Amino acid sequence: MIISHNKPTLGKEEQNAAGRIISSGHVAQGEEVEKFEADLCDFFGLPKKHVVAVSSGSAALYLALWSLNGKNKKIGYPVYSCASLRNAVGMLGGKNVCLDCADGSPNLDLEQAARSKIDILIAPSMFGIPLNLPKSRNYKVVEDLAQSFGALIKGKRIGLRGEVGICSFYATKMITSGGQGGAVISRNKKLIDYIRDYRKFDCRNDSNLRFNFQMTDLQAAIGRVQLLKLPNFIRQRQKWFEIYRQSGLNLIDDESKIIEPVRYRIVMKCKNPKKVISALAKADVKAIIPIEEYELLGDPNNYPYARSLAHCTVSLPAYPGLKQADVIKIAQIASEVSLC
Repeated sequence: MIISHNKPTLGKEEQNAAGRIISSGHVAQGEEVEKFEADLCDFFGLPKKHVVAVSSGSAALYLALWSLNGKNKKIGYPVYSCASLRNAVGMLGGKNVCLDCADGSPNLDLEQAARSKIDILIAPSMFGIPLNLPKSRNYKVVEDLAQSFGALIKGKRIGLRGEVGICSFYATKMITSGGQGGAVISRNKKLIDYIRDYRKFDCRNDSNLRFNFQMTDLQAAIGRVQLLKLPNFIRQRQKWFEIYRQSGLNLIDDESKIIEPVRYRIVMKCKNPKKVISALAKADVKAIIPIEEYELLGDPNNYPYARSLAHCTVSLPAYPGLKQADVIKIAQIASEVSLC
């Protein structure tokens, strides 16, 4: 049996939740979405109605940028990241400003961001390792939790350090709302109300342009169950991280005592990633290069740190549904090959 690189962790509780909604006869956006939004408000310590659940993480990012009037604005984002960032900026009509990684980190270079005279920064915390955003800055921030949902800095959840935060509940994220889904969060309720109005696209007595970015009750029901399971998911991922680290693998991490990552990705650095991936494949284990050079969101020649990471990293299986014996086997193979 092949061990996947990543897969959702779903069980009977999610089946029961989905069945409950199907039996109710109401699967479109309704009360369950409102309850999921309320759950997320509690999770982030926000007042009620400060979260909008939407159809995907990409939709959340687009709406966050739209709420900040990002059209024609200079919008910075890391070149070492998901294409959704570039796509959202392009759809909005913003001006792309790609940023390199910081030296020795998968996260973006904040000093470069400060020098770039951007209006808005999309700030993901790569692999679940929180980006330590400066309190003083000359740009607005969309904090991207797609890979870091549940991570902490100084004991506080990240996501609210900018004007807007976004979440992704895609199938293989920290939690899923049934394959797709996302949310926008903010302390600024005016921005959230602005987005909520945009989401309510039909049966409106005006001619304002809106679009259907709604989450369904079916998605929300699954998301609510997954949110309850998140603490256990985080502990399990951390357990796998410790097994990999104790095997001597050179793992990307942040040694700061104030940061508590969520280990969305467990990434090792090595001289020959393809050799490690090949050796694991022979043992029916799927590992990947987390972001290949061709996936960088700008010319690789202009971003040396991002380009370097694309050639020296392997992402190992890390999802909660793994068996401990499999994690030990993966760690042993990766360790032996990386030492060759």
